[in-house]
Order: sequence, then C-alpha cells, then structure tokens
Amino acid sequence: MRVIVTRPAAQATSWVQSLQEQGLAAQALPLMEIAPALDAAAVTSAWQRLAEAQLVMFVSANAVEHFFALRPRDAAWPVGTRAASPGPGTTRALRDAGVPLLQIVEPAPDSPQFDSEALWQTLRHQDWQGAAVQVVRGDGGRDWLADTLREHGAQVGFVSAYRRTAPCWDAVAQSLLAAALGQPTDHLWFFSSSEAIDHLIAHLNRSGAALPQGARALATHPRIASRAQAAGFAPVWQSLPTLTAVVACIQSIAP
Repeated sequence: MRVIVTRPAAQATSWVQSLQEQGLAAQALPLMEIAPALDAAAVTSAWQRLAEAQLVMFVSANAVEHFFALRPRDAAWPVGTRAASPGPGTTRALRDAGVPLLQIVEPAPDSPQFDSEALWQTLRHQDWQGAAVQVVRGDGGRDWLADTLREHGAQVGFVSAYRRTAPCWDAVAQSLLAAALGQPTDHLWFFSSSEAIDHLIAHLNRSGAALPQGARALATHPRIASRAQAAGFAPVWQSLPTLTAVVACIQSIAP
C-alpha cells in the first residue's frame, strides 16, 4: 500500500522521508502550494510591534516559516511575548526559528486533538482583558480562537504571512494520481488539510474524472475526516498529526 502525502511540497518531502524510514511506501502529491504574502510590509510592521503583543498565535508551521522569513536583521523574539502553537509541528517550527521553549504555549501533550480548541484549554485560565494578541495565518482561515479571545477581552489583530493556492499538476503528479484512481485500494490518501481535499476534488471535476469507489483516506483531525467522507472517501481513518501516531495508524491498516 502506497501512502500519498498531500501536504505542501516542503513538508510533504519531510513526511515522505520519515514514513519511508519507518518501512512504509510513501510518495508526495502536494495538493496545496504555499506562497509568500502579497503584502510583505504588513509582516515587517508586525515584527516592529512584536514586543507590544502579549501573545502571538501561529496557526501552522507555514505561518511560522513565512513570518520568520521576513524577520528584520538581528531582531530577537521579545522576552515578554509568548508564541502560541496549536500542535507539535508548529511548535517544532517555532523552536527551529529560535523562539525559546519557555515562551511557547501549546496544547497539553495528551490532548485528544491538536487544534485551536485544545490550545484554548491551555490559555483559558489567564486574564485576557485588554491583552494585545496577534494571529499569524494565511489569507483567511478559521477565526474560532480569535473570536474566543475577543469574547474574553483581548484586542486581536491578524497578520497574513502567506497565501494558499491550488497545486500545479506536473507529469509526476498526474502519473501518481492516475495510479491512485486506477488502483484505489492500493493507495492511502494522507490528509492534513480540508482545503487539500477541495483542491483534489476540484481538479477531478475539471478533468472530468471522479473519485473511485474504494478510495481510502487517513485524516489528522475530525473536521478533515468529515470533509474526506463528504468527498466520497471510504473508509476514512483518523490519527493525531504526530509521526508516531500516523505510522501506528498506517501499520494497523496496511495489509
């Protein structure tokens, strides 16, 4: 069984390598491309005001990477500002970027999911009245945590650090897609984004193709799993987004 890793290219390459090191057959088919923000000046301005924020929430590792790509020369992470992460991948990116571990806020390690709701369980006991919070994200996104912080008195702003776009389908991608459509039970689609599923289905619709019966998926969150089921994948398995959990789930599925 071949695992199709659908993350953006840079992350997909890392995941493919890690899965192969665990003895699993894996190949990348990025279903989303990540591009820099159109307004780089807004990110630069956010860096200049970083010390004013009590908390900076990064929605993903992509948000971290593109925000720090525009860090002014010699700029250090402010001592009084904490960085919030919804899960282990984003936390790893923050640590790689040089944010001190003690200034990173993340969900508890035993959280049933890694998302904004789990992060809020870590943040909810603090006084947010009048606190300045910045949310670093792509071009749009889910505002649940921002709305929740506002309800508790925080002053929340947004910084768009990157853009999400549909993928470009080269010959390698087309070949892998054809194999997955032709032999659905020999492949397992690995989804970490609902938008990636939308891009896949949109591509199939444009090309006059359809998702075959028996197409199977592994999703890293219940919302993603629901989107996969609605798109026609069955069965759909769920796993936490850690390498250990994903490998264990795939090994339980593989014939």
